[in-house]
Amino acid sequence: MVKGVSAGWGACFRTVLLDDCIRTLTYKKDTIAVGLHSGSIIILNAITGVQVAVLSGHTEWVTSLVFSPDGTSLVSGGSDTTIKLWDMQTGGVVKTFQGHTKFVYSVSISPDCTTIASGSGDNTICLWDVQTGECHHIIQQKKYADCIYFFPLDPNHLIFVSDHEIWQLDISSQEIVPVSDGEYIAFSSDGTQFAVCNGFTVKVQNSYSKRIVAKLHMPDEAAQCCCFSPDNRVVAVADHLIIYIWDITGLVPHLLETFVGHTKVHISLAFPSPSSPTSTSLDKSVRFWQISASSKDPVLTNPKSVSPTSAPIKSITLQAKDGIAISSHSDGVVRVWDISTGSCNVSFQIQAKEAKDLLSMDSRLTDGRLISVWHTSREICIWDAEKGDLLRTVYVPIGGIRDFRISVDGSKIFRLHDYNITAWSISTGKAVGNVQFHDGYPRAISATDGSRVWIHPQTEGIMGWDFGIIGSSPVELSDTSRNGPHLDFIGSVRVLKSLLPGIQDTVTKKVVLQLPARLARCSDGQWDGQYLVVGYDSGEVLILEYNHVPH
Repeated sequence: MVKGVSAGWGACFRTVLLDDCIRTLTYKKDTIAVGLHSGSIIILNAITGVQVAVLSGHTEWVTSLVFSPDGTSLVSGGSDTTIKLWDMQTGGVVKTFQGHTKFVYSVSISPDCTTIASGSGDNTICLWDVQTGECHHIIQQKKYADCIYFFPLDPNHLIFVSDHEIWQLDISSQEIVPVSDGEYIAFSSDGTQFAVCNGFTVKVQNSYSKRIVAKLHMPDEAAQCCCFSPDNRVVAVADHLIIYIWDITGLVPHLLETFVGHTKVHISLAFPSPSSPTSTSLDKSVRFWQISASSKDPVLTNPKSVSPTSAPIKSITLQAKDGIAISSHSDGVVRVWDISTGSCNVSFQIQAKEAKDLLSMDSRLTDGRLISVWHTSREICIWDAEKGDLLRTVYVPIGGIRDFRISVDGSKIFRLHDYNITAWSISTGKAVGNVQFHDGYPRAISATDGSRVWIHPQTEGIMGWDFGIIGSSPVELSDTSRNGPHLDFIGSVRVLKSLLPGIQDTVTKKVVLQLPARLARCSDGQWDGQYLVVGYDSGEVLILEYNHVPH
């Protein structure tokens, strides 16, 4: 059970499950319309999520929906090649527009409600008279037109996507000019801006000058749709499984939230209220999200003015008994965080001449001293970071170190190298034990506890050893399923085109907690049975109180 999360990870406060795959959605005021694969259109209350009506008329799936500006009518396009105009008071079909010979991919209605535009797989754009139902313009294209819009403030112009490019059409002259490269477009509510999805980047542009006013950088080439909030301050962007919420009011766009919850692709977005976006997916769910009141992550708030923007985190150390977490950064900075408030209590800077060669790092606060350990390719250096003194240097065999950790009691360093784990005494700088294993190649040390250490091989199960038995070699722990860590941190798992970091149960091998997918990958994480801390390449720290019952 997640008992508390930091801001920056948005919450889904309501989920509506339907009996059919969802293809599209749109909204107007307090009403959401959802188009289904069966051809039905479900009408939901945007505040409560309650279903208020079902519109039936299409014989195949509904591909596109748009409300009229006054909200009294709804226009739908379907794979049955038809366009329908619906009366929202009665729920009946006012008119059916026929003429396309293939799927209708997108529909739009003019600001004065006199004309409907439709883009189809038959490579035409059709303009329909709402009163007569007749098609008065057919514009032939080389490729099908997708994601079509009337300019909100100019009914004589259309903008649409065709063949991975954004085009603008002057209806009077039928002149078509290129605007930008892109896969998807969306307009702000006042029509003064539009956003273009193009792989790694979402560009927000001025509708008239086409000047780029903001660039939103995605973590993968997966931006599939976007939308503006009603107050035009926020842009929501969906990739295959993740939704990113951006504040575009400042000089530099700021990532507010990351929403994770859908399990299948083809996400559609709407923004019925400034703080509550809505999304749908082929997983048959409509999800209502809440943007937190704060645009800053409290784990980045530092009462002592230590900058929250820092170098990538090399390791995160959880000391829940002391109420702290320690992040070690690639620039040699060590930060101590209060896990109850999320604030940075103190920070230390390791000498720059050593930090420049930093490969990996670990730090622990023990007996009033902050001991920081890092290594280059052939040595481990142990520093008293609080005093800035080098305590000792431990030379290691030729070859890189895969991972290392300071033990919980601060007495040892556990070094993982290929199929070996070696324990070194911090007080003497000498090796006190070594084990070899052949049951899979572990990527990292999972946990330490005094003289004990655990790893998760690529094969099934957990492996652990006790290095603290005097006069004998390290002893392998027998019942690791009970006394070992029950959760394994999964740094970055690629699902489709998205990076979805998470926490995996070591017994069932199931992901029991999906972490927020930031714009930088997760670099490290630790869990002690109650608290979970995660460090990111962006320098951010996530602190959760997380209780997991193993199965």
